[in-house]
Amino acid sequence: QVQLVESGGGLVQAGASLRLSCAASGLTFGAYYMGWFRQAPGNGREFVSVINRNGNNKEYADSVKGRFTISRDNVKNTLYLQMNSLKPEDTAVYYCAADIAPQNQRLASDYNYWGHGTQVTVSS
Repeated sequence: QVQLVESGGGLVQAGASLRLSCAASGLTFGAYYMGWFRQAPGNGREFVSVINRNGNNKEYADSVKGRFTISRDNVKNTLYLQMNSLKPEDTAVYYCAADIAPQNQRLASDYNYWGHGTQVTVSS
């Protein structure tokens, strides 16, 4: 049974940093593309970042480029998202997602497995 468990969210002030983690189990972690998505109230699930299987290719949404960094540890079966210079508009529930070969890596519906999310709230 695949499980993705996010952690590291919280309430911070604008300009602060947070590091999200996603612990994976029940899958061959290194065989999966891993993504981060977020969902703010009233909005759909939005692409944030994706990393390929060995970690040497990463993509970011324009809204987070230069502030967020995705990484993975295929020994610890863990995905990370380092978020710096946080803004109030980054407030959302952040989800990690896994798929062995997403056709469109930026499309939430192309991912098979999801965590339950972790709340990030950035105050101004």
